[in-house]
Amino acid sequence: MTTLAWFQQKDLAKEWSGSGEEDLEPEVEGRSRDRWSEHVEAAREVALGSAAVASARGEQTALGRRPDDLVDVLAQLAVGGPAVTMFRALLHVVGGELSLDQEARTALRNGAGRTAWAFRALFNQAEVVMLLRAMPRDDIARPYWRQVLDYCVDGCLQAVLDEYVHVLRDHLGLLAGTVGERVCEIAHEIVEAIDLRTSRVGIDDIALSEAGRTVTRESRNLRTHFALRYGDEHSDDGKSTLTRADQVRKAFNSPFWPFVLATTSVGQEGLDFHTYCHAVVHWNVPSNPVDFEQREGRVHRYKGHAVRKNVASRHGDAALLDGERDRWEFAFGRACGSRPAGSSDIIPFWICLDGEARIERYVPTLALSHDRAGAHRLRSSLAIYRMVFGQPRQEDLVAYLLGRFPADDLARLAEQLRINLAPDDVPA
Repeated sequence: MTTLAWFQQKDLAKEWSGSGEEDLEPEVEGRSRDRWSEHVEAAREVALGSAAVASARGEQTALGRRPDDLVDVLAQLAVGGPAVTMFRALLHVVGGELSLDQEARTALRNGAGRTAWAFRALFNQAEVVMLLRAMPRDDIARPYWRQVLDYCVDGCLQAVLDEYVHVLRDHLGLLAGTVGERVCEIAHEIVEAIDLRTSRVGIDDIALSEAGRTVTRESRNLRTHFALRYGDEHSDDGKSTLTRADQVRKAFNSPFWPFVLATTSVGQEGLDFHTYCHAVVHWNVPSNPVDFEQREGRVHRYKGHAVRKNVASRHGDAALLDGERDRWEFAFGRACGSRPAGSSDIIPFWICLDGEARIERYVPTLALSHDRAGAHRLRSSLAIYRMVFGQPRQEDLVAYLLGRFPADDLARLAEQLRINLAPDDVPA
């Protein structure tokens, strides 16, 4: 009954795709020229079996012979179809379908449909088509849409979206409000992340002349989805913005591309990049430990990527066997129950002691360079910086302590003077 009620929505094609009036072509002789609308109307006719719908289209659709692979395709759609997996992922974080009213169930289906529409655009991009068609397969004549379905099943899209939706619920603070509002916000965030346009990266092609006496430099633009700079990208005439920094942030904080984000010091404070990243490459070495800590703090936050990897490694199997709706909620509950006695609530949400994943720091400095010496100095002063955190004029205090005490005494001093931020009844 819920599915039939969803098919009975007015303007189902627009609700499904999230498009507006301007996105669909006008009707000609009572019939829309938009192929997507015709496809949805055909599906509505089959689902409802309504003569009224058929007469509105002016014809009756015959299904024809049942395909030999119908069962296999339906099974794959149930396991890895973008709309189906997204529907289950949304259902997991709102408490299950039995507790939902008709309006909430319709909102779930609309949110799943809009997300699947974004996946459709993603898999139709030239780069993705080339990647999927280049993957080894047994049947070279297999149509592209079946290759996409195989990819979603083999890549376990359900697990990817379960984690992503759970992260977004916490990241966006969607712990209250109606189901429709929460679902709409999560679906909108995912659509914006998937729908990121290609970026232009400027490169310089440097070459020597044939005689080897002169150097030529030719500027080129490289279109890419896989690596982006963090910032607003404008068109050649400077009149319009092609990509905004906020869009890049949302896309990077997703399990989809871009996989590399390059930023100046603009991105080292006040921004979160921890949801799907736990590694920082310091292209240069900052002058003080405050900036050093701030950079790495972008990927070391609540339920960060490294934390989730460790929680999943230890409690993932139990979460799957338990059959809980939101398996990540269950896994973190188990992690809380197994934390060391006397530890604070920072464990396991900020720090997970079990597992191999850690915040990774890369400082690609040259040997005997000033940056190499500066990196060593900053590592030594990080412990002192954490000790004076919250104090006025931190840089001066760090410099004073480093110059006043030998290196062997710094660890003992830090232990004596460190600030305990744990609750009063819980030791640090």
